[in-house]
Amino acid sequence: MIKNPILRGFCPDPSIIRVNDTYYIATSTFEWWPGVRLFESHDLKNWTQIRSPLRRESQINLIGDPPSGGVWAPCLSYDGKRFYLVYTDVKTKKGRFYNTNNYVVWTEDIYGDWSDPVYLNSIGFDPSLFHDTDGKKYLVNMINGFKGITVQELDPDSLMPLGERTEVYHGSGIGCLEGPHIYHIKDRYYLIAAEGGTGYEHCVTMAGAASVYGPYVTCPDNPVLTSDRDGVLQKCGHADIVETPDHEWYMVHLCSRPVKAINGCLLGRETAIQAMEQDENGWFRTKHGTRFGMEETEEPKSVKECKNTESVSDFTDHFDETEIKNIYSSLRWDYNEFASIDVSRNKMRIRGEESLNSLHHVSLLATRQQTVSCRAETVMDFEPHHYEELAGITYIYDNLNFYIWGKTVSEDGRPVLVLLKSDKGDITDMITPVDIDDGEIKLGIKTDGIDITFYYEQHGILKEIEEKGCTGLLTDEHCRGFTGAHFGMYVHDMLEKKAVAEFGYWSIGEIKGE
Repeated sequence: MIKNPILRGFCPDPSIIRVNDTYYIATSTFEWWPGVRLFESHDLKNWTQIRSPLRRESQINLIGDPPSGGVWAPCLSYDGKRFYLVYTDVKTKKGRFYNTNNYVVWTEDIYGDWSDPVYLNSIGFDPSLFHDTDGKKYLVNMINGFKGITVQELDPDSLMPLGERTEVYHGSGIGCLEGPHIYHIKDRYYLIAAEGGTGYEHCVTMAGAASVYGPYVTCPDNPVLTSDRDGVLQKCGHADIVETPDHEWYMVHLCSRPVKAINGCLLGRETAIQAMEQDENGWFRTKHGTRFGMEETEEPKSVKECKNTESVSDFTDHFDETEIKNIYSSLRWDYNEFASIDVSRNKMRIRGEESLNSLHHVSLLATRQQTVSCRAETVMDFEPHHYEELAGITYIYDNLNFYIWGKTVSEDGRPVLVLLKSDKGDITDMITPVDIDDGEIKLGIKTDGIDITFYYEQHGILKEIEEKGCTGLLTDEHCRGFTGAHFGMYVHDMLEKKAVAEFGYWSIGEIKGE
């Protein structure tokens, strides 16, 4: 059996393809750089993160994008020669106007560099690219304001629009129609979309038509997939389907696993998978017989001997490679601009710039939280000369909601540890600064999914801070966001933007049996 979620912690809006015997999934990254996470698998069970496609400012400029703006719902596709990625850069997402700029990039080598983007339109978020069996290509859009789905043919070479947009579907009546994908299976066209909003009423709608331009008729037993309110997987929706070499069908979809004690989703929105089959009328159904996202689903016939491997939720980096690993993310700009690895000394060097509540140049190298109970730890050498210089470890949802556990100096120059909390942008000190010595110090944060404990070690003496944080601060519900919690190495220098901290290792992993 395949255990869900297959992609844990902040991996929403999955788009899946198969090329020969390899499956690829693309997920949203929002304001986190690099843009779009890519994963590969040979069995649909075990997934490895590979190089992200949007790694140049010419492809995506996230500077100034709001929390949970940026890269929404990428669509990954393949036409037999090229891989294509369609994505939205959301510049505003509140109030009456959404500014949703849509682009496409491509490559012949999914592990290499991708092209600069071609601008498509700004009609709405969640666009997808459909390659029909006759070689024609179509851009599928939702209209801002959830006003419907459009189809427009594209020139196969330039990807420029051909002809007019045609409105083809207005939803099943549930509301919040988004995330459309079109498929041509045998003599029928299928449209899969998300409805119900991306919260607890989220679901997957399916419709069918004889032509790519419709009219699309909703599946009579809609929704195809949603959530059992008593189940572990909630918010099930925003789906894509893929066929195995043995002609089995699978649906990947967004889900969340709320922590009941804090009434929120600390891990953000994740990716799960369900085995599907077609009924006598061609509609897709789950093989387990319900419309609910389940924690386990059947594996493909050809890979029954495979077992789920250990998740990368247990990860330690000793900085022994020159290139920064794929698992890391930064806020809005390229982490190579402020972070580098000194392989000869096994050190990660991070130069500080703006503070963590900035929407521009924040020096944060982070990994997403993948398990509810976990610990993040590092050892750091940092010699600040001014109280506007700070380095340490952070537990963050976005620029408005975070904890900083770090070293700075007092106004009279004494080295101290400070613990800061930002709740919807209101930053406060949680403790009186702790006097420490100069030199190397170990900093750590651990949580059981509810309480947060901050600790440090110097000269072989381990100490925990009595004051606890609460993970409720870092949930989708509290932040009204679309991402998830991260731990990271962080530096700011609000004086001259040149202070450097050195980190000796980075470790994040699940806490078991405590």
